[in-house]
Amino acid sequence: MPIPAEIQFRETALDQLAETRGKIAVFVDLDGRMDQGGRKLNSLTRKSVEKLTGSDAFEKLPVGDLIQISYPVGLAAEAVCVVKLGRRPSVSEARRAGAGLARAQAGQDLLVLAGSNPRAAEIALGLALRGYQFDSHKTGEKTAPGKIRFMVAEPEILAKAAAPMAAVAEGVFFTRDLTNEPANVLTTDDFAARLAAMQDLGLDVEILEEADLARLGMRSLLAVGQGSDSPTKVVVMSWNGGKKGDAPFALVGKGVVFDTGGISLKQAAGMEEMTADMGGAGVVAGVMRTLALRKSKANVVGVVGLVENMPSGSATRPGDVVRSMKGDTVEIINTDAEGRLLLADVLWYTQDRFKPCGMINLATLTGAILVALGHENAGLFSNNDQLCNQFLKAAEAEGEGAWRMPLAKPYDALIKSRIADMKNVGGRYAGSITAAQFLQRFVKDDVPWCHLDIAGVANVSADTALAPAGATGWGVMALNRLIADNFEG
Repeated sequence: MPIPAEIQFRETALDQLAETRGKIAVFVDLDGRMDQGGRKLNSLTRKSVEKLTGSDAFEKLPVGDLIQISYPVGLAAEAVCVVKLGRRPSVSEARRAGAGLARAQAGQDLLVLAGSNPRAAEIALGLALRGYQFDSHKTGEKTAPGKIRFMVAEPEILAKAAAPMAAVAEGVFFTRDLTNEPANVLTTDDFAARLAAMQDLGLDVEILEEADLARLGMRSLLAVGQGSDSPTKVVVMSWNGGKKGDAPFALVGKGVVFDTGGISLKQAAGMEEMTADMGGAGVVAGVMRTLALRKSKANVVGVVGLVENMPSGSATRPGDVVRSMKGDTVEIINTDAEGRLLLADVLWYTQDRFKPCGMINLATLTGAILVALGHENAGLFSNNDQLCNQFLKAAEAEGEGAWRMPLAKPYDALIKSRIADMKNVGGRYAGSITAAQFLQRFVKDDVPWCHLDIAGVANVSADTALAPAGATGWGVMALNRLIADNFEG
């Protein structure tokens, strides 16, 4: 869902403030100054707000954080949330403030006295993103979310400013929903059907089945899923909002709906987290949804490979050799290094068919990137400084961490095969780099390309600033901004 229907923008009206139930939020400047709404609230509470803002606790409070006054005198509300925020906060500070309000809301109605705050739309976005919950598989009575009203000076202008952010929020939520789904629900068939449903938004969606993939020569991709009863698919989503005939920008995603490791079976501990191994495809889907909802003026194609990696009598074995769509042969040393086999064919197909002006692939590809960068940054590998820097700039603006990692020919020696053109793993050292070197062999020299290894950022076990534990939707905001800033007419 977008910035939820529960969030409404209303013109400032303070005459019924005393009777308002639920919680009331007010923003106070770094030096304790308040706008009209804050001053009215302070008066009604017999200067309780002023007393709080003059305290040591408020002085030490980080920008964007809040302190609650419970059961304030003079009000029907259960609490007043006093948020410390400068007059012209940064985007990250505003979103942080909104996220704090989402945590404080606790299912109650919330009235936000935003006045003429220039970042009110960003506050609303932070509130919406942090308020996300994935509870569709929980039974029992569910508490309805409280209503959220923003009282602002110019509600129509704010609603217009919030509209593209609503599209971004919906894209993030779509990615989170896909990534959070268990594998018995999000099968390759179900995943493809959810993407096909986005035709209602104006996307062109095409589904390639196994027979189509075989005719195209995608034997590297097909090798990943041949041990599973779930059919391997490639889904192509096209948004043609730019100038007719202009080459599209391409997004490519790894969509392994469950990864057992295949014959190279993973350890049992933590294997349940492999429902999120389709996170790259989830991000691509979320970005395409966002572009369609905000009617982007760019040509963008999103291509995802959907597959399940299972052990069985028909599964690919370690030591097998497969031929890719490009024609290169790959010795499969470890069937748990399956994502690069999928991406090899999907990258080549995307370039061969669409001749993109640039291309970014996303994948929960290696545990090695998690060792290197933790949960704070995705690993970024690129053959093009300009595209790399454009993405890094967009990621920084959206608060989504990314760090450039090296690509270099000496690493190719680690994936040299005795019996084929290459092998799919390079050993213990530089694991994320050798995976990127493998992928680069399937990228044409004249195509600007970035590989994003999102294994550490797509799905996390603890709350983050803008998301509860689980799927984060990392990358949707950064890629949307990248496209808006660099590829729209």
